[in-house]
Amino acid sequence: MSNTAALSPQKPRPALAPQPAPQTDAIDMRHLLTFFCMVLGMFMAILDIQVVSASLAEIQAGLSASPSEVTWVQTSYLIAEVIMIPLSGILSRALSTRYLFTISCAGFTVMSFACAQATTINEMMVFRALQGFIGGAMIPTVFASAYTIFPRSKLPIISPLIGLVATLAPTIGPTVGGYLTDWFSWHWLFLINVIPGILVTLAAYTLIDFDEPDFRILRTFDWTGLIGMASFLGALEYTLEEGPTNNWFDDNTITLTAIVSLVGAVVFFWQAANSKHPIVDLSAFRNRNFWTGCSMSFVMGIGLYGLTYLYPVYLASIRNYDSLQIGETMFVSGLTMFISAPIVGRLMTKMDARVMIALGFSGFALGTYLASFMTADWDFYELLIPQLLRGGSLMLCMVPINNISLGTLPMERVKNASGLYNLTRNLGGAVGLALINTLMDRRLDAHLQFLHEQVTWGKVAAEERLNQLAQAFASLGSNANLAATKQLTLMVRRQALVMSIADVFYAMTWLFLTLIVLTPMMRRAKPPAPGAGH
Repeated sequence: MSNTAALSPQKPRPALAPQPAPQTDAIDMRHLLTFFCMVLGMFMAILDIQVVSASLAEIQAGLSASPSEVTWVQTSYLIAEVIMIPLSGILSRALSTRYLFTISCAGFTVMSFACAQATTINEMMVFRALQGFIGGAMIPTVFASAYTIFPRSKLPIISPLIGLVATLAPTIGPTVGGYLTDWFSWHWLFLINVIPGILVTLAAYTLIDFDEPDFRILRTFDWTGLIGMASFLGALEYTLEEGPTNNWFDDNTITLTAIVSLVGAVVFFWQAANSKHPIVDLSAFRNRNFWTGCSMSFVMGIGLYGLTYLYPVYLASIRNYDSLQIGETMFVSGLTMFISAPIVGRLMTKMDARVMIALGFSGFALGTYLASFMTADWDFYELLIPQLLRGGSLMLCMVPINNISLGTLPMERVKNASGLYNLTRNLGGAVGLALINTLMDRRLDAHLQFLHEQVTWGKVAAEERLNQLAQAFASLGSNANLAATKQLTLMVRRQALVMSIADVFYAMTWLFLTLIVLTPMMRRAKPPAPGAGH
């Protein structure tokens, strides 16, 4: 090879073009302040799911309602909210985050005040439905904002906050409701939202600047899909809420709502598959992390809402606790969540999210397994470890599932996917409560039959116990034997109820263990590179 080229003078190299500055990982403080205000609005919306559960008796008395009517204070809210949650995706893109969240929070606040002024059960049902429908948009909007306005590298800081609120609010709902009703009156279950609601509404309108509205979306709004989705989800929620109480399809109304839900589902999914502009875009389910995350979110809803329901049933029916005592006993789970949130955020930077999820569901399983050994004598200290495991496990599951499900999606899909993701958690809670009540009723019947066989005449232990009770009621004279028999019957039923609750805990143990098997199906979320922007 000739050396001529090497000896020839070098041509000057062109000057390098200036490189753009790398994107910063710093969190915009305006966005952070705005997000905290939005989280407060979400907290109010989720809290209102459970805040009335401990005070239904007081609301029933105040509105002169029947036991079957007063349950609609909760059911009407849930039905309306479950329709709005998936609808929020298209509304957020059409109206923008600013206007949707402002309208949602303002409407929620006005309806909260209206609920406090209700004088009849019919007024209360209407106001609660409007409260749930209008306010339901706040929940998925906050989730979507967390994954679009902050750098992905800061999610270990932001995610524990929304995870804490999403799990803490329903957990402490009965506690807050018990205190408010005990100290003031049931009206304050709703009035407590008014001042924070006004402040959050003003903050949302003033501070939110994340995106711009696109009103063209409203011109192609899929009304047929909306009707199908509303029928599908609304009738399904009613069927799940009322089915266990009314013996499922033995009741004509339950049968009708199940048919309406099925027809609505067909219409909704047909429109979603064939419409150019579907009311809800289901394409996010093609993402493996999203559909596995939604499956886990569904089961997590059972753990969140199901256990929030099951523990109070035991404490009220077996231990005869009032709403305030139940709230104080269950506050342990909420305290554990609060303490574990920053720890989980730190672990997100050190540990594979899938390992955290597996540990979380293992903790759930261990907690329910320990609770399956409960007896009628269990009190605060016996329930302490299961509740600590529940609180810590909720955070270990919630935060990484959020990140893997929503944090790995393209930005343009997050708003719509957030509604679907939050819907699965709420539906999981509804399905879980229905299954829990159905299983508990069937196991109760089975245990009653078994125990009745053990207390028949000729059973020495039963006769000795009956004689002891008769001696205790000796002051009643000729009625002593009748009182003793009645007391023994109550004892048998009480024991059967404890055994049926324990069976439910045992069944939930296997459910949580099954989710551990699903964990490896998720793709590992790549840690964000330094300087990764939005």
